[in-house]
Amino acid sequence: MQLAFLTSLFDRPGPWASVYLDTSRIDESTKDRRALQAKEVCGELRAQGCDPETERAVFQALTDEPRPPGEAGRAVFAAHGEVVLDPPLGVRPQAPSLVTWSALPHLSPLLDLAAQEPVCLVAYIDRTGADLELRTPLGGRPAGSVEGRTWPVHRTASADWSERHFQLSVENTWEQNAAEIAEALAACEHETGADLIVLAGDPRERRSVHERLAPDVRALAVESDHGGRAAGASRRLLDQDVEAARRDHLRRMAASELDRFRAARSGGGARPEGAAEGVPALVEAAREHRIAELLIRTEGPDAHREVWVGAEPDQIAVRRNETQYLGETEPMPARADDALIRSAVMTGADVLRVRPEFENEVPVGGLGALLRWPYEEREREREVEPA
Repeated sequence: MQLAFLTSLFDRPGPWASVYLDTSRIDESTKDRRALQAKEVCGELRAQGCDPETERAVFQALTDEPRPPGEAGRAVFAAHGEVVLDPPLGVRPQAPSLVTWSALPHLSPLLDLAAQEPVCLVAYIDRTGADLELRTPLGGRPAGSVEGRTWPVHRTASADWSERHFQLSVENTWEQNAAEIAEALAACEHETGADLIVLAGDPRERRSVHERLAPDVRALAVESDHGGRAAGASRRLLDQDVEAARRDHLRRMAASELDRFRAARSGGGARPEGAAEGVPALVEAAREHRIAELLIRTEGPDAHREVWVGAEPDQIAVRRNETQYLGETEPMPARADDALIRSAVMTGADVLRVRPEFENEVPVGGLGALLRWPYEEREREREVEPA
C-alpha cells in the first residue's frame, strides 16, 4: 500500500488528534447525530489532554456538511489547532469511533479502513476503437479514447468472391484497430502506473487486444464478459468483475510479498539478511533508512509496543535513554507501528497489511520488513555506466 498521501502529517510536530468515525448511516437525523458524535469525540480528546484549539478544529471538521455520498467513514488528523488531513474511509469502522491523542498520528487503522483499491485501467472495446477509464480509490475518470478505422467493419453472408474480399478487408480492419487499442493501453498503463487492466466489450475484439498486448502489460490484464462501449450499456456486472479482479490482485500481491519475506528471512533471498522482524531490529533498520517494505499484522503484540521518537522519522529508539539516536533530550513515547509507518512513508517504502488469511504468525510479533541496502542504487548505476 502506497501511503505517500500521508506525508503532510510529518512536516510538523505533535501531539496529534487522530479520529476514526463511522459515518455510513444516512437518514433524516444525520445532522443531529453528527453533532452528537463530534461532542463525544471532543470530550474524549479533552480527557486525553488535547488542547482547546485542536479540539475546536476537530469539532468543526466533524460537523461540516455536506460529505461525499457513499462514505463509509472518515479519519481526521489534527494538530496545533488545524485539521491537516481528513480522508474518507473505504471500509466502515467496526467501532463507532476511535479517538487518540498521541505524539504521532495513529495510522495503523488506515491499513484496514482506507480504500486499498489497486489503480485499475478499464477499456471499453468495440470494433472501431475503445474508451479508457482510470479507476482509483478516489473514483473514476476518463483516460482517453482510441478511434480506429471505421470502414469496413461489418461482414456479409455472401459467398461471392468480391464479398469474400470485402470480408477480408473487414478482418484487416478489426486486427488493425485491435493493435492500435493495445498500443494505447500500454502507453496509458505506463503513464498512469495502473496496477490492473480490465478489458470489456466486444468478445472477439477484446481477445484480439489481449493477445496483442506486450508480455509485461498482458500480465496485468483480465477480461470481463460484461459492460460495453455503447452509450447506456449497463455496467453493474462489470463493476462487480472489476472489484473481483482487484481483490484477486491484492491477494496475489500479498502472497508474493510474504513469500519474498519468508525467503529473505531464511537466507534464501539475494541478500544474506534481506528481512528483519521484531521491534529492535526494525528500529535499527528505520534509523538507517533500510526499510523497503514494512509488513504489519495489526493484531500482533509488537504493533502496540512502546518506542521513543524525536521530531525526525529516523529519530526512533527502543529505550528513552538512547539519546544518541533520538537527537533530543525530550523524546516522546509512541506506538511501534505508528513510528515505523512514519519512517516508511518518509523514506518512500511500501506498507503491507498482512491479513488474517495470510498470517500464520508471519511476521513474528506482528512487525517485519523487507530491507534495502546502502548504496545499492549507486552500485546498479555503476554497472550500466560505460567503461
